[in-house]
Amino acid sequence: MTQASFAFGLGLGTQNSKGEWLDTFYPSPLLNPSEDLIKAVQTVIAPLQGNTAIAVTSEQMAQIADAIAASDSAAQATIAAQLASGDQPLVITLLSSDDAPGSVPEGYLKLHLLSHRLVKPHSIDLTGLFGVLPNVAWTNLGAVDISELADRQLKARLKGELLEVMSVDKFPKMTNYVVPAGVRIAHTARVRLGAYLGEGTTIMHEGFVNFNAGTEGPGMIEGRISAGVMVGSGSDLGGGCSTMGTLSGGNNIIISVGKECLIGANAGVGIPLGDRCTIEAGLYITAGSVLTMIDADGAVAGTTKARELSGQSDLLFRRNSKNGAIEVLTNKSAIALNEMLHAHN
Repeated sequence: MTQASFAFGLGLGTQNSKGEWLDTFYPSPLLNPSEDLIKAVQTVIAPLQGNTAIAVTSEQMAQIADAIAASDSAAQATIAAQLASGDQPLVITLLSSDDAPGSVPEGYLKLHLLSHRLVKPHSIDLTGLFGVLPNVAWTNLGAVDISELADRQLKARLKGELLEVMSVDKFPKMTNYVVPAGVRIAHTARVRLGAYLGEGTTIMHEGFVNFNAGTEGPGMIEGRISAGVMVGSGSDLGGGCSTMGTLSGGNNIIISVGKECLIGANAGVGIPLGDRCTIEAGLYITAGSVLTMIDADGAVAGTTKARELSGQSDLLFRRNSKNGAIEVLTNKSAIALNEMLHAHN
């Protein structure tokens, strides 16, 4: 019996003058594609083995559309026919297993899986992705190789046109590749491809979501969700607040925010939070922060490092305005507060 494949995508992309891939767009990527689909594709191109990305011609893509039309993947046949009708470089990518991406098309397929909500952050292997993806100039005409940008800009000017460069980065903005259903994004440039946005998520103008990170939804995000961070349903990140990511000094600890939490404006979190936790505005909690514990009677019950409270629920973190100590106590108002915040969602 043939082992099931991990992921599959029919796509098109952008190449530089050397024929190297700069990006790849998959209209409808598949997780665990059917064996019949893979067999149908292999009647047209060489056997797909391991994790591979194969450039194909429009004629080959048209043949693939015919080959898979009779399988259980009519939707993929339609996509193949549409791709065959264009004039952009085409690619077929198969990931037989969830291994570290070894090429641009492989990396982009995994980023698409995340933003299409087919997999969740931390559930797939993205090891070495930064080394695989090239740094690209993202323009109003798509991806442009950095080394070819000046020539492309001059040619545009000579035609009386403007080649606008929106960003120079390894990752494009998510909405140029996929817009998940049921979300609001006020400033699309602040959400990278590979972000996972659950239904009901609102990203306000100052909100930011990195790749391999995101929200379960619903939720209001006015702060930064760094790489590797997942935010639970019903939680709110206030304006300018921060979550410490795995790429920004958070060492090997995976930071997460539980359900119905509130991180105040300009606050920050460097430990995993359980459910219904609140961090007051302007307070940044790191793993090494010394916390004064306050019991139910309002008395001091000792001190602890914040890391010792990782993952615990119903906590309120605040700064004592008199002595500057960081205090932690039971967050009795958390449930009522979050119900009020989400009453009009």
